[in-house]
Amino acid sequence: MNANISSASADPSPGEARFDLDGPVATVTLCRPQVLNAQTPELWAGLREFGRSLPGDVRVVIVRGEGRAFSSGLDTTAAAKNLGSLATSPDGDAQIAAFQEAFSWLRRPSLISVAAVQGHAIGAGFQLALACDFRVVAEDVSFSMAEIKLGLVPDLGGTKRLVELVGYARALELCVTGRRVQAAEAAQIGLANVVVRREELDAAARDLAAAVLAGPRDAVIEIKALIGQAAAHTFAQQEAAERAAQLRRIADLSGLGE
Repeated sequence: MNANISSASADPSPGEARFDLDGPVATVTLCRPQVLNAQTPELWAGLREFGRSLPGDVRVVIVRGEGRAFSSGLDTTAAAKNLGSLATSPDGDAQIAAFQEAFSWLRRPSLISVAAVQGHAIGAGFQLALACDFRVVAEDVSFSMAEIKLGLVPDLGGTKRLVELVGYARALELCVTGRRVQAAEAAQIGLANVVVRREELDAAARDLAAAVLAGPRDAVIEIKALIGQAAAHTFAQQEAAERAAQLRRIADLSGLGE
């Protein structure tokens, strides 16, 4: 049974997002469909607090949006009063760091995060999808790193993940042009794990969550760590990391672990 755990301390503005728990699965739902789930600093504060308060037995987080879009990006109307002061504020760097924390917890080693993406995933919406480990997308998806259109840069952790997924040249092209990437291309270049019909999106995300949950938690955590560090390792370093992880797993399965 789903338990809504939104509270005064964890909530963004009323109606902006919903946070639900169902055993080992947590679901974050952006719920401003009237503005295509445009994001605000208040929403980011709620996301950050939810990540901090997440129970330790949660293994999978699904991020989704209500209505016809995942997220159209930054709500520029709501954010306009704050953007101008960031550059001159003595704590501008700290403010942006706090915004980044709303996304970075989705990369936590103990979690597998799944974005269920339909319609527009623009700017901050694209970066929210990129913060997740997996992206299940509908056939009508449209990704765009549109910060360039505002004269801004992507600053919510999306640049590193984008390079990891699609490579330097294509990531740079997407960021400096802000062009749209539709479902077929997203699957081809590695942005999407799977493409499904719109009506199948939520079920496909739940199926992927169930597949993750079928594996032992500690093994999943070890595998995520291995994959996450592989690009920065030489073969010798990665092989050493694999040996260490495997020995920990064998010890645990043999009842020898701490």
